[in-house]
Amino acid sequence: MIDRVRKAWKTWREQVARRQSGAPGKSGRAHNLFDAAASYVVACVEDDQERADEAAGWVEPSALVFGVNELACRAVIALARERDEPPRTVARTLLGLPVG
Repeated sequence: MIDRVRKAWKTWREQVARRQSGAPGKSGRAHNLFDAAASYVVACVEDDQERADEAAGWVEPSALVFGVNELACRAVIALARERDEPPRTVARTLLGLPVG
């Protein structure tokens, strides 16, 4: 467990240093908050903590929260349209909450 924390901390420090120096990410370009949010969510879904930590280091924490929120909103809207249901119903169903 401690090794995971150390590795995550090291990855975060490297990403912060790269961002402050203006250097792009591994892909050769700078990441924006939507890149970070999409990569972070996919890594969480795939239970890949290393990739999630890397994506979290691409942007400021508040920007990542905004990006994940925006992704969630867009996903619920898309599913609601696909299912021809209200967004509230879709969101509550996804979270396992009673619809009502």
